Amino acid sequence: MPHLALRIAQALAVGTAAGIGYYCLSIYSGLKYLRYRSLPTNVSSFYPPVSILKPLKGTDPEMYESFRTHCLQDYPEYEIIFGVSDSHDPAITLVHKLIAEFPSRKIRLIVCSQILGANVKVSNLVQMTREAAYDHLLVNDSDIRVESDYLRRVMAPLSNSQVGLVTALYRGVPAPTLGSKLEAIGINTDFSAGVLSAQIVEDGIRFGLGSTLALRRQQLHDIGGFEALVDFLADDYELGARISGLGCQIALADVVVRTFLPAYSFREFISHQLRWARTVRDSRPLGYFGLILTFGLPWAILATVLAPQKPFLLLLAVTLVLRFVMAWVIARKVLGDRLTHPPAWLIPLRDVIFVVVWFASYAGHKIHWRGSDFLLRKGRLVRIAD
Repeated sequence: MPHLALRIAQALAVGTAAGIGYYCLSIYSGLKYLRYRSLPTNVSSFYPPVSILKPLKGTDPEMYESFRTHCLQDYPEYEIIFGVSDSHDPAITLVHKLIAEFPSRKIRLIVCSQILGANVKVSNLVQMTREAAYDHLLVNDSDIRVESDYLRRVMAPLSNSQVGLVTALYRGVPAPTLGSKLEAIGINTDFSAGVLSAQIVEDGIRFGLGSTLALRRQQLHDIGGFEALVDFLADDYELGARISGLGCQIALADVVVRTFLPAYSFREFISHQLRWARTVRDSRPLGYFGLILTFGLPWAILATVLAPQKPFLLLLAVTLVLRFVMAWVIARKVLGDRLTHPPAWLIPLRDVIFVVVWFASYAGHKIHWRGSDFLLRKGRLVRIAD
């Protein structure tokens, strides 16, 4: 058995080396993004009128304050359209409060009575787009909080006719629970690193992030509108992939927004991670399988447990240092997270948990989303009968 344990540890050391390479790539990609963000913008005169589309279902943490930031934009002309599928949705009260506080803003609430597919959010977007006044559209999630220059900075890349979609990185702001803190650690130290690394490895990104999706109506029409996405769970990914398929570039804006995370219990955190993992697995199967090469720290920990010898201990130390450097560059420098709430010492725990989730994601196709159970079939949602 000791001989077998040593052989397994040696194999894990190879996986650790791949993970170290990924950490170095993430550090480089983060520094490259910082250099890009520091460049002066030369498109200050590009301010097309914008329709902001915000589909809603229920309430999210800090929701009203996040709504308010969209009404405080330093931007010449824009409207905000909120859409709900249920006329009794509790978010409606907040929208009416917003309209009362900002009577001079163009704010509308639409009750989207049609259910056009399994993804009700996208079904709402279809109906909201029909009511939008402008040819430049911006979609973002209901829990997104932005700065006053958000619209200016997000719309700027669309001054280039080759750019078909603009998206943005986001920082998770956790609730006090362990599950919420682990979720924030994953977003702030790993997920964003993966986006920036993909931009280098793939010579540009080919997907969108739900935190920000800015585009022209023409490109949306060319891919078949939101109607083409009503049965997909990863609608943001599909939107970016299809616009990229038109030959258009996907631009990453030089702005970071915030998302306020629910007070997940540990069980809810695992359920959300599993849903996310299976969604990505269905959307990008090869890229998702390739994540096995990014699990440097978990592989190093397991190798050291199996063979607590000096070479493996040294490898663990190097891996741990690089993982924390990566976290500091991405979370602290790129996203502006202080790595104190949640504390950085949760990083190894989160990384080990995600390896377990990664393996579990291959055990089935079932997900739980917005109170209902579905099966994923090549990214499409198939509702499971109650």
